[in-house]
Amino acid sequence: MNERSRTLGSGQKDAHRLLDVRGKRCPEPALRARVELDAMTAGEVLVVLATDPLAEMDLAILCDRLGHQLMDSSRSEGVIKIRIARA
Repeated sequence: MNERSRTLGSGQKDAHRLLDVRGKRCPEPALRARVELDAMTAGEVLVVLATDPLAEMDLAILCDRLGHQLMDSSRSEGVIKIRIARA
């Protein structure tokens, strides 16, 4: 599956951008998330969809190092959904 990113409309309550990196392996989900976060403004929320089991840990480390807030994460049918608030 191809990596996708899109800006979500104002009707979307839980995110400003969606990054779909399902099928990508470490470190690509974290690298792509950093590019997206760099393009966002403070307070905006990025939702990352990933299947790599290490993505959650990698994104937590990314947030810790760059000061972003990992708001929450969940798993469903092999897909990890991670919400990050841009610092």
